[in-house]
Amino acid sequence: MLAGGGARRLGGADKPGVRVGGRSLLDRVLAACSGARTSVVVADPRPTSRPVSWAREEPPGGGPLAALDAGLRLSTAEYAVLLSADLPFLDGPTVDELLITLRTSTADGVLLTDADGRDQPLVAAYRTAALRHGLAVLAEGHGTLAGLPLRRLTGSLDLTRIIGPVASFDCDTWDDIATARARIREHGHVLDEWISAVKDELGIDLDVDTGVLLDLARDAAHGVARPAAPLTTFLVGYAAARAGGDREAVAEAARKAVALATRWAEEDTTDAAPAQPAPAQPAPAQPTDEQSAADTASGGGSGPAPAPGTRPDAE
Repeated sequence: MLAGGGARRLGGADKPGVRVGGRSLLDRVLAACSGARTSVVVADPRPTSRPVSWAREEPPGGGPLAALDAGLRLSTAEYAVLLSADLPFLDGPTVDELLITLRTSTADGVLLTDADGRDQPLVAAYRTAALRHGLAVLAEGHGTLAGLPLRRLTGSLDLTRIIGPVASFDCDTWDDIATARARIREHGHVLDEWISAVKDELGIDLDVDTGVLLDLARDAAHGVARPAAPLTTFLVGYAAARAGGDREAVAEAARKAVALATRWAEEDTTDAAPAQPAPAQPAPAQPTDEQSAADTASGGGSGPAPAPGTRPDAE
């Protein structure tokens, strides 16, 4: 990762340290490369969320080719992912795609192209042998790598391209920073961004199934009580950690808690005891002939019933 440079369009600010979504740009790039055997950052040392090796180009500020040469000196890998430290939307799947494409081709490198179709050689994977050879040729021809543009190297390589307008978005200006900060707060991104930031902050590499945990929180909140949601998810995390802390442990602990919440909720919608049938009412007695005759004589019988709320003898 090349994290030097003067950041002139940011007024000389420490660009790799600028925060987007609570994390520095450098830490965001490091998170996308969590599977790397060795992470080398060419810059002055600073606190980072993940262990890295530090390198510095000669002379300091000597440009991208000098920085790349300094970084390669600390690696013996067959493939190198070369990245700038200002890529807020770079993710692990994009890095994997670059490497898989390179390994299954005969090209010297695979790079992303941006939204305008321009090559982004600092979002790319290369064969280190091709990089070392190209750097050696340039150093021999110019006496130094300092001050040479990166295209002097990439122009001599056989490159394959992948369209990646989002992952290749870099932050050169404060407007770019504002755009990145706004995008991660959009509804479709904010939850994943938050979970990634929390995992980085806590040093957790667990691949969390957020859907499972959200379903659990919903069931606990609606089936039990709202405060049950955060408390239950905490207990699920604790139980999963005791069971090994992997994805399967989280899923199993969440499954048990969801089943419990479901049983709990069902008790509120099920009668405690079956309804008892109403007692049978005795059939009305049939009047005798003498009663019928008496009713007729007194004006009773089958005449209209009195209106509700009136006395039976009211006229």
